[in-house]
Amino acid sequence: MLFNTIDFAIFLPIVFILYWSVFKNNLKIQNFFIVGVSYLFYGWWDWRFLSLILISTVVDFIVGLKLSTQENRKQRKFLLWISIIVNLGFLGFFKYYNFFLDNFIISFSFFGVSINANNLDIVLPIGISFYTFQTMSYTIDLYYKRLSATKDFIAFSAFVSFFPQLVAGPIERARNFLPQFFKKRTFDYEKAVDGLRQILWGLFKKIVIADNCAIYVDKIFANTSDYSGSTLVVGMFLFAVQIYGDFSGYSDIAIGTARLFGFKLMQNFAFPQFSRDVGEFWRRWHISLSSWFRDYLYVPLGGSKGNILIKARNVFLIFVITGFWHGAKWTFIVWGTLNAIIFSLLMLQNKNKLSLKIIAKDKKLPSITDILSITKTMLIIMFTGIFFRVTSIEHAISYILGIFSSSLFSFPEVLPKKLLITILIFIGIEWFGRENKHALENFGLNWIKPLRWSFYYLIVICIILFAGKQQTFIYFQF
Repeated sequence: MLFNTIDFAIFLPIVFILYWSVFKNNLKIQNFFIVGVSYLFYGWWDWRFLSLILISTVVDFIVGLKLSTQENRKQRKFLLWISIIVNLGFLGFFKYYNFFLDNFIISFSFFGVSINANNLDIVLPIGISFYTFQTMSYTIDLYYKRLSATKDFIAFSAFVSFFPQLVAGPIERARNFLPQFFKKRTFDYEKAVDGLRQILWGLFKKIVIADNCAIYVDKIFANTSDYSGSTLVVGMFLFAVQIYGDFSGYSDIAIGTARLFGFKLMQNFAFPQFSRDVGEFWRRWHISLSSWFRDYLYVPLGGSKGNILIKARNVFLIFVITGFWHGAKWTFIVWGTLNAIIFSLLMLQNKNKLSLKIIAKDKKLPSITDILSITKTMLIIMFTGIFFRVTSIEHAISYILGIFSSSLFSFPEVLPKKLLITILIFIGIEWFGRENKHALENFGLNWIKPLRWSFYYLIVICIILFAGKQQTFIYFQF
């Protein structure tokens, strides 16, 4: 079930009413209800893959119980590896089997060895990269004794399958999110209203911004050789806007929906489009994934300790794995590698942590220096993003060569003026909300009530009138 569909618009109010009216007095029944509606939400897409979520849940629940009573180090490590192998085994088979098979065959062909093997017609279960990482956080935290094992299978199942963030995050840590299923939840009107504002803004990002950008992005990237360098730059820019609106829009809807039910999810995007360097960008983009790799891979490898070669190795490993996490394509690996190189250069100069504070904090406008820094950073991110969007390495090379041609200085054949004006307004609202958890958290709250509600209704009207062609969320494919 997609957030941007009539199905979800019917589903959410029904679940909300039942949750707070029929099941509000019994925490266990509330959790059981969450499991039921979460499985319905996921099964709406394809019920067959519910078995993967169930197996992952059962395995990690049992491993957790065993870890809570086992003190032998070898046995504990064995139990942890059971969890990792099961979860990454599912992920590896469904997401990477054909990729490794193809590259295995190509590798042997260099030595004149011909291998006959057929690819499998595998459907990638949506959300598998997200819920496998979330449930692994539980067993890893138990292994390092950062968390106590739960004996409540229903609460644990609700933690794994919680429908707002099941298919595209944020990827929650067990030690932060699981305890919320054991605390009595009471309806908080102010939090619910703020959740609705965040949902509204998320829908605007997705439906008005991302889906309209997608129309032009798909056209330009599908016909690269037909367009001038200036038009390819427009495509590069619109894709950066599209993916931000699409993914941060999903996160806003997920976080806002969770708040309706009394849960607090972590912030997944902290206005990365206003970053002054690539280091700051990666601290603000897809925070739940980057912090997951930091906590469970980067730090165990030594993190920032040791000499510069060890630091560079760890950074490279994290970025390349991050690229590969996004998909079984060499373009994602190149994308991760390019970002690793750029980040490492900052780190070698001790400049990767220069921009830790909110840009132009307590100020209405950025300085000239801020504007130049943001522009430089976003040009770098947009350029590397070409590899994220193209279909192959050859396509990426063709696209880049097309940009750096004499036609770069010609007038673009594709220039959606109305959309660009809408994007500027969108960026402006995001700028004034950059010090908050989401753009509309405090935006307009000091206005008189009629004006404030007129603004909300205007967003609703824009969503209805200016909706682009309905698109699935980009990160569903990961």
